[in-house]
Amino acid sequence: MVKFHFKVVRFLRKCMFSVLSIAPIPAHIAFIMDGNRRYARQRNLKEGAGHDAGIVNRYGVRIHFSGNLQLLSEPIRNAAKKLTAITVNNSNAFLTLCVAYTSTDKIIHAIQKSCEEKWAENRESRCVGCGVINLVDIEKQMYMAIAPDPDIVIRTSDENRLSNFLLWQSVRSYLFSTSALWPDISYWHLVWVVLSFQRNQSRLEKKKKQL
Repeated sequence: MVKFHFKVVRFLRKCMFSVLSIAPIPAHIAFIMDGNRRYARQRNLKEGAGHDAGIVNRYGVRIHFSGNLQLLSEPIRNAAKKLTAITVNNSNAFLTLCVAYTSTDKIIHAIQKSCEEKWAENRESRCVGCGVINLVDIEKQMYMAIAPDPDIVIRTSDENRLSNFLLWQSVRSYLFSTSALWPDISYWHLVWVVLSFQRNQSRLEKKKKQL
């Protein structure tokens, strides 16, 4: 009976992938992971258990941490660097974890770094004031410069706020809010989000051209 169940699930997933592949597939999906504490309280779990339930390890996934990591304690910062180094050659998927991160801090950081770099270039070329900072200069200094702008931003726990998350990168993104708590997010939630994204694809493309 169990084997039959797995075969049915595998067949349904295969069918769903066939349906999804007809339309554009999002290359980058961003999550604002809300609801971990509520998940733990609803199930009488200890503090932090909801966060543990929301973390999934996938073999072959490359891990990258985005944010002002200097704000973290040294042991946590070293652990993040170690995990990044261990997974650097993985290529099945790419997972960016935003830690010690806000969009306002990211933008300020990018502007400061752009100014420092442009000043150094002008001084080296002995043409102070000649170089002008442009959009490319700023974007390459962003914490999230390593990843493309998200096609979809998903906010869990029935919240409709971006909460200072990816404000710069989400200008052209499809925003989706779900009542599911972060640890409850499943494969079928993702399928529904992608289908909704595909249904709105033509409208999204028109909006992008207007920006």
